[in-house]
Amino acid sequence: MYQALKLLFTGWLVVLLCSCAGPDPLEPQSAACPPAQCPACPACAPCPKCPEPAAAAPPSAAPDAPATLRPAAWSDLPGLSEDALLPALPALRNSCEKLADQARWRSFCAALGQLPATPARAQLAALLRAQLAPWQVVNADGSRSGLVTGYYEPLISGRTVRDRRARWPVHGVPDDLVSVELASVYPELGKLRLRGRVVGDVLEPYWTRAEIMALGDAFAAPVLLWADDPIELFFLQVQGSGRVELPDGRQVRIGYADHNGHPYVSIGRWLIAQGEMTLGEASLDGIKRWARAHPERLDELLGVNPGYVFFRQLPDREGGPVGALGVGLTAGRSIAVDPRSVPLGAPVFLDTTAPASDRPLRRLVLAQDTGGAIKGGVRADYFWGFGAEAGTMAGRMRQQGRMWVLLPPEDLSSAEPAR
Repeated sequence: MYQALKLLFTGWLVVLLCSCAGPDPLEPQSAACPPAQCPACPACAPCPKCPEPAAAAPPSAAPDAPATLRPAAWSDLPGLSEDALLPALPALRNSCEKLADQARWRSFCAALGQLPATPARAQLAALLRAQLAPWQVVNADGSRSGLVTGYYEPLISGRTVRDRRARWPVHGVPDDLVSVELASVYPELGKLRLRGRVVGDVLEPYWTRAEIMALGDAFAAPVLLWADDPIELFFLQVQGSGRVELPDGRQVRIGYADHNGHPYVSIGRWLIAQGEMTLGEASLDGIKRWARAHPERLDELLGVNPGYVFFRQLPDREGGPVGALGVGLTAGRSIAVDPRSVPLGAPVFLDTTAPASDRPLRRLVLAQDTGGAIKGGVRADYFWGFGAEAGTMAGRMRQQGRMWVLLPPEDLSSAEPAR
């Protein structure tokens, strides 16, 4: 069921008038001065010219606008020769599981498949240079650097049934969540998707996080598991996937299934704006400490972010969680990107720094995931892996970085020769 949506735009026209006035000809003359003896009235001062309206400044690019890719040389990639490269090989092979059937990637993936199980670094470097060409990611405003954050696969405690300790639901996808691919109605909107719920014959926005929390048991969504700690569950939602450890030691893996359609809002920024902590204190661990010190304000804090993730249970498997590309993520070699700017599955050379430092972190990574907060051109979320240590690194990472996408050239003869 579709209902046409109309937007009413109202414009206002402002007209600026200017004028000047001389003496009023109807003003009565003084009786003491005959008209013939009155001196001539001074000339009216020239009417001042109305100032020209200032030229409108050109609209600045939206901070989350997609990027452009500009040709680059291999010599532009700083620190490439210092990257071991071979730790990225499993991630490269994972990407080719999805890319090998695409015409553009067929030659590269076939060549990758011909490498021995454990090639020399020089072999992999030569293959990359022979088959791919670097393209620098450039933001819509022309800048070439952007934000690099980190994420991880968290482990939280929970149970399969609710009890006095495990009281916070891990929700599956609710039956009343409606998802509409806008490209089916407006092709120019590409991959954008509208989510909501049908009320009568109208598609309304879906419940926000605060509304879902307020509904409690009345919220009609399946419950997969019950979590022991609401703030840990919140950050598992932010990461998009994770594991729940049961009392018997078993771990249940869960992953992103859908979303309520509301934007992500940072609770850390809200705490800073409220004067509750400084920018330096607003790390993952710092936010958790504040939440546990202020349990009476927990619902207020969590409700700041209206976005809400719904999960599905994943098969028990080795390796990292499955990203948006549909393959397992590799710790330290997978990133989440905005697919409008960087093609999913593509190799990317990342030039950034280690968390909370100026120590270079320069390496080959693979664009294998996406995220609700990962929007724009030079924007990446670096996957640190599983567990508490990875979580500490991810929570501290908020660095500047540059990115080069490695793509098969249209004409392989134009690729820079191997060195």
